Amino acid sequence: MGCSKTAQALITKFNYEERNMKVLLLKPAIDTRDGAAVVRSRIGLMQDAVAVNAEEDLFRLYTEKFSDCDVIIVDECQFLTPEQVDELSDIVIERDIPVLCFGLATDFTTHLFPGSKRLFEIAESISEIKSVCTCGAKATVNARLDDEGHVVTEGSQVLLGGNDRYVAMCRRCWLKKCGKL
Repeated sequence: MGCSKTAQALITKFNYEERNMKVLLLKPAIDTRDGAAVVRSRIGLMQDAVAVNAEEDLFRLYTEKFSDCDVIIVDECQFLTPEQVDELSDIVIERDIPVLCFGLATDFTTHLFPGSKRLFEIAESISEIKSVCTCGAKATVNARLDDEGHVVTEGSQVLLGGNDRYVAMCRRCWLKKCGKL
């Protein structure tokens, strides 16, 4: 949260297109905050995308509908299934097409999302985009807030929301706010 992942994904898309390359921009359909098929950053950058549900075979989708694309960019990749991550890997290996994934590693309880876990297991490279806690330290936790602004440590792994629902914190501040430190 708060490290401009989506903005970076959209800037990367622009850079490829500026070189006359065709980009397939994907997002998991579960992310409906800005519309089913829209990728939007907090700073206002916005692009249409192909929304994919959890049952969608991404290798088949690419080969049957988007094989003319030169690169695939995925926003909110933490919501992909492990199988979909493997399908993207198959595209990289079998079609020699770069796939760039942007998303969170962990949820509000500091546990890996299944899609992120699989990406960490098989990705050829991983670059961290850093965020900062209000105390100035590196933020590593995406703290979930309740309606009164208190940190929540239990609940469903997926609950969509923006700055009103999540805040980036360092582990020390998160532990303090949770009453664990």
